[in-house]
Amino acid sequence: MNTIVPLISSGVAGPLGVLHLPRLWLKVSLEAVGKLAPGYPGAGKGFDQMVIDGLGLEREAVLAFIRRNKPTYPQFEAWVKQNATRLDRASIEKLNAAIRGYHHDDATRKAILSANGIPDDASAPRDAISLNNLDDWKEFHDAVLK
Repeated sequence: MNTIVPLISSGVAGPLGVLHLPRLWLKVSLEAVGKLAPGYPGAGKGFDQMVIDGLGLEREAVLAFIRRNKPTYPQFEAWVKQNATRLDRASIEKLNAAIRGYHHDDATRKAILSANGIPDDASAPRDAISLNNLDDWKEFHDAVLK
């Protein structure tokens, strides 16, 4: 396999307690070395941008740091600590609540559920974290296990 599906969930936080930050690091890191699976942005406009904005970081500075330095995750978090303007507990909790509470539009939800053979009924996941997990697992399965 030449490319890698990013399997760190948006629902995962590192030591700083920021949801999605490890996934952002992974995707940009993989993109920097040409190993990010097709269809995945290194840093997209959804959760990626929510985290960058929520922590008060500059998008291009985040991308440049990861691309140039290829940091480990703890090294990236140390850089975030030095550069974030909103890293207090209240800001992190507000950001995490926004990530946990985000829902995809109906078309995206239906497409992900359908691709996974899951009926769009009352028991189906609605939150973007769960739907994105299903999407990643399907992509991984199709790319590696089929």
